[in-house]
Amino acid sequence: MDEVRPTSGPAAPGLASLFPPGLQAIYGECRRLYPDQANPLQVTAIVKYWLGGPDPLDYISMYRNMGCAAQDVQEHWHYISFGLSDLYGDNRVHEFTGQEGPSGFGFELTFRLKREVGETAPPTWPAELMQGLARYVFQSENTFCSGDHISWHNPLDNSESRIQHMLLTEDPQMTPVHTPFGLVNFLQIVGVCTEELQAAQQWNGQGMLELLRGVHVAGGPWLITDMRRGETIFDIDPHLQQECVDQGIETEGSNLSGVSAKCVWDDLSRPPEDEEDSRSICIGSQPRRLSEKDTEQIREALRKGLEFNTKAALPPINSQRQGHDRPQQTMGHLQSQLYHRSRKDSLESESSAAIVPHELVRTRQLESVHLKFNQESGTLLPLCLRGRLLHGRHFTYKSINGDTAITFVSTGVEGAFATEEHPYAAHGPWLQILLTEEFVEQMLGDLSELNTREEPL
Repeated sequence: MDEVRPTSGPAAPGLASLFPPGLQAIYGECRRLYPDQANPLQVTAIVKYWLGGPDPLDYISMYRNMGCAAQDVQEHWHYISFGLSDLYGDNRVHEFTGQEGPSGFGFELTFRLKREVGETAPPTWPAELMQGLARYVFQSENTFCSGDHISWHNPLDNSESRIQHMLLTEDPQMTPVHTPFGLVNFLQIVGVCTEELQAAQQWNGQGMLELLRGVHVAGGPWLITDMRRGETIFDIDPHLQQECVDQGIETEGSNLSGVSAKCVWDDLSRPPEDEEDSRSICIGSQPRRLSEKDTEQIREALRKGLEFNTKAALPPINSQRQGHDRPQQTMGHLQSQLYHRSRKDSLESESSAAIVPHELVRTRQLESVHLKFNQESGTLLPLCLRGRLLHGRHFTYKSINGDTAITFVSTGVEGAFATEEHPYAAHGPWLQILLTEEFVEQMLGDLSELNTREEPL
C-alpha cells in the first residue's frame, strides 16, 4: 500500500551525505524545473521493494505545472517516478555497473495529466499506473524506449474513458541526468485511444506522437493526457488517417520490431527423444532455459530491431549485448503480460542449474512446426507480414513465460539461421521461420478470409 505525503525536498548541502546520491540527482532536476515547489505531494511505498514490498517505485512526486501560453500548453499535473533508476548505489535494488552506462534500467517514468477546473490536488491513480508499469519492467527485464506502445485495454483511471492505451516519448521538459550510478532518461507516458494505438502498431509510434502533438485537444506540444477526451485524432481530422498513417504504412511499413506476448511453438517433425529434448516447448510443459548468451541474443533482436533504409540483419548467434539503443524501432508491450507477481518469479531467481550451456544447444532444422498465440498476439500477424516481412524486415514474438521466442524473417534478413532451403530452424527455444514473399501473400489472403468469415451461431 502507498501513502501520500509532502516530501522533505532535496537535502540541504550539509545533509547531502545522508541523502542517497541517485535520489539527490533526480531531485536536482525536479528542483530546476519547479524551483517554487520544494515540497510537492508524493506517493511513497510504505514497504520498500527491497524490503519485500510489492511496489518497485520508492516514490512518485506530483507537481503542478502551469503550462506555457506561448506554446498553447495548458495547465496540468506532472508525475515523476523514483526507482527504475539506481537511487542508492549499494546493490539493494539494482546492480551497480559504473557511471558510464545506464543507472538501473536507465530511465524514470513521467506522466502529464490535464488539470480539471477546480482541482486543488493531483489525482493519485497515475501513481498506481506507474507502479504497474514498473512491476512489468522489473519482472520481465523488458525496458521501455521512446515510441514504444503499451496495450492496456482498460481506461487508465478505471473510468469510462476512451483513453485505454499508452505510448511512450521523451519528457519535453526534463533533461537526462548523470548520476554517480549512471545516466537516467525520463520517458513520458501518453494516454491514447484504441484507434491511435492501432495506428502506432501498424505504422510507427514516433509518427503517431508527432500527429498527437499537432492536435491540441489530443495532447498538444507537451502531450498532456486528457482522460475526458471523447474523440480520436482521426475523428477530429479525418485526413490524418489517409494522408499520414495509410501512406506511411504503404511507403515505410511498420517499425514495430517485436512484441512480448503469450506464445508457444511445437516441433511436429518428430516425437521428443527424451526429457532433455530442446523441442519441449508446448502448453503444459516447463520450457527449457536458454543460455545467458542466447537470452541476450533474443532480447537484442527485440531491443534493436532494424533501422529504416538499412539492410535487414539479425545479430549473429554469438553476439554480445550491444547496448540500449533501438534507433527508429519500437516495441510492443501487451496488457496480458502486465500482471503482478512476486520478484522471486523473475528470471534472476531461477536456479542456474536449469540453464542449458551455450555449447550444448545445437541449431536444428525442422520439417513442420505448430505455433500457438493468444488472441491479441494473433491479431498482430497481418502487421508482421504486411508491415515487416514484405518490407524485407523481421518480427519477433518473445514469450512472457520463459525464453521461448518466435522470429519471422524475410529472405533479405542477414544473420538468420533459418534459410530458404531450411525455412524452419530452432536454437534451443528460439524458433526462426523464413517466409518468402509469395508465401507471405498467401498467408495474408488466408488471414483476410478468416477476418471476413461470419461468426458461427
